Amino acid sequence: MSTNVWKENLYSGRVVAVSGAASGIGAAVSIGFLRAGAAVVGGDVNDIALNRFVEQLPATLRERFVPLVLDVSRTESADAFVAAVHERFGRMDVLINNAGIAPVGSVTETSNELWRRVMSVDVDGVFFLARAALPYLIAARGSIVNTASVSGIGADFNYAAYNAAKGAIVNLTRSMAIDYGKSSVRVNAIAPGPVRTPLLEDNFRAIPGLDDAFSTFIPLGRIAEPGEIADAVLFLASPAASFITGAILPIDGGVTAWNGQPNGDFVS
Repeated sequence: MSTNVWKENLYSGRVVAVSGAASGIGAAVSIGFLRAGAAVVGGDVNDIALNRFVEQLPATLRERFVPLVLDVSRTESADAFVAAVHERFGRMDVLINNAGIAPVGSVTETSNELWRRVMSVDVDGVFFLARAALPYLIAARGSIVNTASVSGIGADFNYAAYNAAKGAIVNLTRSMAIDYGKSSVRVNAIAPGPVRTPLLEDNFRAIPGLDDAFSTFIPLGRIAEPGEIADAVLFLASPAASFITGAILPIDGGVTAWNGQPNGDFVS
């Protein structure tokens, strides 16, 4: 589901870079910016999935999408990605830091290697790309939108590394917002709740009843579609949000509005 509120040419002439662009939220965000007229450079570590995404794009959008292999956990890959964007277009107006991983595990179940892997993708990746892109974003008076999570606002059971990483993104977003506001660069983050991505669909197949459980505890009674998240990203990057920076926007159907106390409906 998407409200399709964005005018066709809102981002005409703008250059948008998206990490984690091959599927899920990143794919929906890329399509949203393309439909709004932008040129989009989409990076993803999975070159097969990235090529599949390109093949599925309508021809009218495909001509404005540039796919690049990107490993956000490696500073040299992030630097090369940003340099390629600038070499191709001579500018960058928007950076969407979306790449991330979310393995299961409490602290005692998380190895050193897994901890470092989550931090390198989910936190270092945002830092590396933002650092490389900021000179160009300052020149363009552009913006950054980071993908945090409701898991960076409140914790999930058995996701210690992911919770820590998304909490770091929340405050890194605020830090960049105050450091670069006077350079006219806005930095915001989205905090999605459950979204119907391929990863979540895999979880639904593996855990019977999980879909129904989400629907029960989300006040709006359902999980989000990727296009609904994309609409919020396009808003935060747009002139309509010109006085919004340092914001962490929950897109969670009301999950973070709940304080966790039981409803009488669940008391037998």
